[in-house]
Amino acid sequence: MIRSRSAGFTLIEVLLATMLLVGGLALAFATLRSASAVSQRGEAIAQRSERVRAVEEFLRRRLAAALPLAMSIDPQSQQPMLFVGEPQRMRFAADVPDYLGRGGPYLHDLSVVGDGEQRTLQIALTMLQSGKSIEEGNTLPPEPLAQGVQQVSFRYRGMDPQNGRLSAWLPQWEWHDRLPLLVRIEIRSGDAAWPPLVVALPQSSNPGAGQ
Repeated sequence: MIRSRSAGFTLIEVLLATMLLVGGLALAFATLRSASAVSQRGEAIAQRSERVRAVEEFLRRRLAAALPLAMSIDPQSQQPMLFVGEPQRMRFAADVPDYLGRGGPYLHDLSVVGDGEQRTLQIALTMLQSGKSIEEGNTLPPEPLAQGVQQVSFRYRGMDPQNGRLSAWLPQWEWHDRLPLLVRIEIRSGDAAWPPLVVALPQSSNPGAGQ
């Protein structure tokens, strides 16, 4: 005689159903955790990308505003120093908007400090007047632009006054009495490199332009 199954589920069936339910819940939680991790990584990447764009846009605007304005006098040649470019430091004059200072020309001192994988790209602004730096009462410390970066390098390209030809990319800008035509900034953070930033500097009224 066949026993009717209408009385309910057997213990084995209940256990199997419970195991399937637990497995389904575990899979659902794992999927949620994975989705959350992906979302967090995506948010971190988006924030980093936004930060990179903001820093590069700031640097582009500052360099594009560079002026052929004396920052000081070269003690050896007695010529006005319009631009100083080194592998990890550059100095130039540019007007700043009111929200960065009092307006007018300021010395822009862009430098890399620190070592190893904890380098910082920073900028300091100092008011200029008649080729001299003027200390203000509320002078602010250098402002960090990119922190925790592994490598930062500056390169320069312009007209060589000795032969009148366009130079190669140089780690050092030797002709302080003129602006380079181009500045290149490369930054590496972690295992990713920022897009190289190449900025053309204004050449109108530049004593080195056209030579």
